[in-house]
Amino acid sequence: MTSGNDAYAFPGRWLAGTSLILGPALLLAGVLLRARFHFFFPDQLAAYDEHPTLMTVSYSAFAAGTVVLFPAVAALAVRIGAVRPAWAASGGTLALVGLFARTFHAGVDHLAFGLVDAQGLSAATAAVADSYQGFHIFQYASFTIMLGWAVLAAGAFRAGVLGWPRCLALAPTSALPLGVLKGTTPLSIIATAGLCAALAPLGLKILLDGPRPTRRSVALFAAATALAAVLGAVSSLG
Repeated sequence: MTSGNDAYAFPGRWLAGTSLILGPALLLAGVLLRARFHFFFPDQLAAYDEHPTLMTVSYSAFAAGTVVLFPAVAALAVRIGAVRPAWAASGGTLALVGLFARTFHAGVDHLAFGLVDAQGLSAATAAVADSYQGFHIFQYASFTIMLGWAVLAAGAFRAGVLGWPRCLALAPTSALPLGVLKGTTPLSIIATAGLCAALAPLGLKILLDGPRPTRRSVALFAAATALAAVLGAVSSLG
């Protein structure tokens, strides 16, 4: 049984390191893939109508990156909290709620693209336009999307977890456009590239800072991943 500094802290070394590298990369890939299309929702729907595979990959990468970032935020907050617990609690909570709100937006994006397939571009565009200002609980969480990363960046600087250049790279993530069917702006690219620059080196350091996994651990992980992939494929067929 471990205690003190040796105690396990979620999300652990491997999940944290992978999340810190993969999450930002997926977001950057998502915004780059749709960068050539105009920003607002009618243009995004039209782009999907003409390039369904490209837009599906783009929005799927962004949605996956949003989910994958959850352990990264937790890992960063844990490290900040060792020195600045108040900054860790506030920044971590704001950033995580912001990720949940973006995941909700991703679900609406998926439905909107499904309307294009089922009812055609004109009907889908009209449906989105008519419901765009409709109530949803996560509209009250928009401020967390904007504030969370800035507070985390400030906390990481004050705790000495990230140097000031990487804290400056992390903070603009707060300006990444939010909402339903949002395209790419130059600020989107700056924000996601900055996120990669801020978090990926920490992720690599975490992965390299410790013993390598045993062959048994690798085999179990591979088996679990394969089983999850098979179950996912079977459930999608149903």
